[in-house]
Amino acid sequence: MDQDFYDDIDDANALKASIVGSPIASVITNPRLLDNPIIAVNRAFCALTGYGPEDILGRNCRFLAGPATEPWPTDRIRQGIRARRATLVEILNYKRDFTLFRNAVLVAPVFSQDGALEYFLGLQVELDDDAIGPTSRRHQRAVELVRDLSPRQREVLQQIAAGQRSKQIAQNLDLSEKTVKMHRALVLEKLGTHNIADAIRIAVEAGL
Repeated sequence: MDQDFYDDIDDANALKASIVGSPIASVITNPRLLDNPIIAVNRAFCALTGYGPEDILGRNCRFLAGPATEPWPTDRIRQGIRARRATLVEILNYKRDFTLFRNAVLVAPVFSQDGALEYFLGLQVELDDDAIGPTSRRHQRAVELVRDLSPRQREVLQQIAAGQRSKQIAQNLDLSEKTVKMHRALVLEKLGTHNIADAIRIAVEAGL
């Protein structure tokens, strides 16, 4: 996702375009519709789960749950959605062939320029069998990356992870939009990515 493109997400088509080429399994849901259904999915998500777009679109993400799926991560996701905040959990889910797999699920809100909740971005990463909760290597790596940011850059990253656009971040931090975009570019560079979704994942994994 191009860093400037993030501020130009004004409709579903633009948001869909932002996940098309991502190697991270991604979906977009619309909380303004009944049961917050999936309205877009990328190839990485289909490859991970074994489901085609026709099996996924229009459904709530919980269709991947099954008998062994723990209830508490699902509850945390629901709480995060209600609170409109980014939430990261590890949960057991099922692929189309009923293969059980553990994955890290990140759900993050996407707000419009005027601050209204528009969509949720959902990201999934399959975990190794020996991955251990929030103290895993992913968490440690994310903490190391965030530690290299300046205090102001961490503030900007926190705002990005909360689903805020440059206009809201500028207002919240009493900065100009130009300064926010400068900090955002530096944040992405230090995190080693050009992808806002990846930056959000790192921020949440680091516990920001």
